[in-house]
Order: sequence, then C-alpha cells, then structure tokens
Amino acid sequence: MESPIEEHAAKLLQAQTHIFNHIFSFINSMSLKCAIELCIPDVIHKYGQPMPLSLLIASLPIHPSKTGSIYRLMRILTHSGFFFQQNVTENELEVRYGLTDASRLLLNDQPLSLTSFLHFVLDPTMINPWQKFSTWFKNDDPTPFYTENGMTLWDYACHEPKFNHVLNEAMASDARLISNVVVEKCEGVFMGLESLVDVGGGTGTMAKAIAKSFPQLECIVFDLPHVVNGLQGSDNLKYVGGDMFESIPSADSILLKWILHDWNDEECVKILKKCKEALTSKGKEGKVIIIEVVMGNEEIDGEFVDTKLFFDMEMMALVTGKERNEKEWAKLFFSAGFSNYKITQLLGLKSLIEVYP
Repeated sequence: MESPIEEHAAKLLQAQTHIFNHIFSFINSMSLKCAIELCIPDVIHKYGQPMPLSLLIASLPIHPSKTGSIYRLMRILTHSGFFFQQNVTENELEVRYGLTDASRLLLNDQPLSLTSFLHFVLDPTMINPWQKFSTWFKNDDPTPFYTENGMTLWDYACHEPKFNHVLNEAMASDARLISNVVVEKCEGVFMGLESLVDVGGGTGTMAKAIAKSFPQLECIVFDLPHVVNGLQGSDNLKYVGGDMFESIPSADSILLKWILHDWNDEECVKILKKCKEALTSKGKEGKVIIIEVVMGNEEIDGEFVDTKLFFDMEMMALVTGKERNEKEWAKLFFSAGFSNYKITQLLGLKSLIEVYP
C-alpha cells in the first residue's frame, strides 16, 4: 500500500504528464502535416500493400541524412491512428506500414480527400492568431485574427487571392463528404421543393451534388462576388453574387451549410430574417435547411465532443461566431420569426436542421 507521500507524488506525476500531453499536442497536427507534404499516404497507397520501411524511405523526397528520422515520424503517426504497423515475421526483419481509414481520407486522388482542409487549418495565417489569444481577451478587437492581421478573416480573403483559394478548397473538401451523406440519407428533405439557394455556397460543391441528384430543383449558389465570379453553372444550377446581409434570392428552400457558426447571434438573426424574406416572397411556405454542429449531446456525441469543442474555439479565434446547443439554436430561429424546427443527427459531427416559417 502506498504511503500518503507516495500517493501524492504519483498524483503530481500524473498531473505533470497530463500537462505535457496538452503542451505538446500540436505535434500531432504538425507531424500529420509533414506526412502529407512528403506524400507518405500516397506513396504507400501506390505500393498497393503494406510497405517496408526501407522502400518507403527510398521513395520519399528526403535528404539522405534524414532517413533515420522517418521511422520516428511513422511511429507517432501509427500511434495516432493514421497508419498501421504490420508485425515483423520471423522471415522478415523490417516493419511494414499500411493505410488506415483516416489516411485514406488524406490521399490526393481520393474524391473525398481532406488534405485541403488540413492545409487551410494549419496554414500560418490560421495558426498565428492563436499567439494573440490572451492579448485579444484584453482588448476590444472582434477576434484574435483581427488582432493579428488588422482586418476580419473575410476581408483578408478578399484581399489575398491565394488564401481565398485555400479557404474555398477547404470548404469544398468538407462539402464533398457531407453532400454524399445528405444526398444518400436525407432524400426526403428535398421532396416537393422546386428551388434552392445555397447561401455562402462557395464554389458550389454542395449545390452541384444536390442539383445532380434532384434535377427538379433549380439551384442557385449565392456567395460574395469575388467567390463566384467566373464560375460556370449548368442546366439547373447558376451562380449569383451578392451579400446575404442585404438580400437573398427568392426560393422554396435556403441552404446554410456551416455558415451561421461563423457569426454572432445578432448577425445570425439578420441572416435568418433575410432567409425568411426570401422564402415568403415566393408566396408559399418553404424551409431553411441548416447543416451545423449542435453542442450539448455528450451522451450521443462520444468521440465528437472533443471535435466540437475544437471547432468552437476555432470560431472564437477566427470569426465572431460559435458552436451552439439546441436551446441557443431555437432562440435564433424564433428571434428571426420562424415558427418551428426539426433537428436530425445523421451527419456525424454535424446535424441537419430544418427551420420552418
């Protein structure tokens, strides 16, 4: 049996380890970014089976002096679940590495790849505002991003074409995965509708998937002019530039995917009121379709809890918005003049919310 002194020491060492793990947690992100920039998942995928370490090293664009470091990089990424390590047999002296479901979602030729989302979130422009987080708490700037850059994220994207491209590619990568699930599992959401406006729809990834699967729908991708300029539509899809705070094109339905979490409550109510105006101007009832995180369901969320909390903090650092629980969502809907809503949890991290006039 441990003495009180030994028990106290054990608790201190456990607390120290907990602190260390949080201090160094950024290493997981940066190690993964390094692996993607070295194209490690693609090299292993091209090999077609678990790949010996020596062949992996020989296939990577690295300096000869760094060959001994690849094993250490692969060790932490295997521990993090991005690769699996095949046990060495008696006849085989070196370890082999294979892909997991997570690393398959980071292949360059994977249609649902999240590599562009990784490059966006871990871009220095997105990371640097975190260095100003405590400074932001002491001033009246709207966001740490503003403290770092002297302008909002949206103004920065407007003035920096390269960053704007990275932003749009990141949103498109998420939309590709979500649109597949929405089209497959939420078909009834679009039944009876004749038109849809995807507000803040970026380059149109989500709207294209919906327009293709539901040809009866006339779809509009509505975003800022610098986002949609030059983009070509199709038979039942077109691009319209504008400002959602000013007006939204009329339609039976309005889609807001990952839009409202970017804005504070007052701004969200303004957007939702514009959505309601766009619906009622058609002369018949429609709905707003929202795809967002709903906080507060810890028993259901399981492993999603951490991810939701991370996204909420990201909203605090970069924009004026936040992730909301059901009570907070309901308050927004009713404040904007809507009468009812329905939440369907079908999209993993996110939920689909139907809001009715």
